[in-house]
Amino acid sequence: MKRIYFALLVLVMIIPGGGSTMALAAEKVTVLLDWFVNPDHAPLYVALEKGFFRERGLDVTFQVPSNPNDPPKLVAAKKADIAVSYQPQHHLHIDQGLPLVRFGTLIATPLNALVVLADSDINRIADLKGKIVGYSIGGFETVLLKVMLARQGLSLKDITLVNVNFSLSPSLLSRKTDAVIGAYRNFELNQMDIAGHPGRAFFVEEHGIPPYDELILVTHRGRIADPKFRKFIDAMEAGVQFLINHPQESWKLFVRGRKDLVSELNRRAWRDTIPRFALRPGALDRSRYQRFALFLKQQGLIQKIPPIETWAVELQ
Repeated sequence: MKRIYFALLVLVMIIPGGGSTMALAAEKVTVLLDWFVNPDHAPLYVALEKGFFRERGLDVTFQVPSNPNDPPKLVAAKKADIAVSYQPQHHLHIDQGLPLVRFGTLIATPLNALVVLADSDINRIADLKGKIVGYSIGGFETVLLKVMLARQGLSLKDITLVNVNFSLSPSLLSRKTDAVIGAYRNFELNQMDIAGHPGRAFFVEEHGIPPYDELILVTHRGRIADPKFRKFIDAMEAGVQFLINHPQESWKLFVRGRKDLVSELNRRAWRDTIPRFALRPGALDRSRYQRFALFLKQQGLIQKIPPIETWAVELQ
């Protein structure tokens, strides 16, 4: 019996990670992305490729949605563990009664911008009067535009709004619109420059919109006490730190086995997105979140603001 006990003790000591056979059974975690894989998701894929999730006992799978509106709803229905979402969208979902809670941040600044062609005669927001402005999604984007115009003494009645779906850059390049709201500063601006028609951006947070997190991580409110979410955040933080310290090596990790991601647009977007990743993805600025929620309420996009601990947390 002593020999058996000694053999088991030796086995426990040489098992990496957790010191017991339980460490070998990685816990599966399903993450639904907000869109197709792109540089916005870099810290997640760097953490995956570097084994940071695996080191913490997590077996993480990323899934691309067929409909970008579905991930938070599927997580609310407990069909997946985590969804990559947007802070503005999250407030709307909470107002609709979805049992979701934010527990991490991927991109900590707005990406949304009002974009015009660099050679246009629109040099300031006031120059939009009488112009055609394209948008993709009504509601939040048109509210952004309304607030930006109001600071210049204009209203939505002073412009012509056109729904261009997701053809923001093409509508500008074809001169079907004079400006677009909803363009991402790390993608559309690079897309236009590559096409030989540089753009100029008006950043929403510089024109009356409270700053907010663009991409966040949400899960079901009833599951937030599960330790795997803290482990996930720790692994993602290790991923973003490695990315910041080793951007070129991280790029190679990101595109490894994903040849469809190797493009000039993604290389430029990678460069422009790195400064915007949350270096402390688990941290929560409660005042900032409350301030943005109040802004949405004042603009009529949400009806109420529940206690923040029910919809945004910082895990211990």
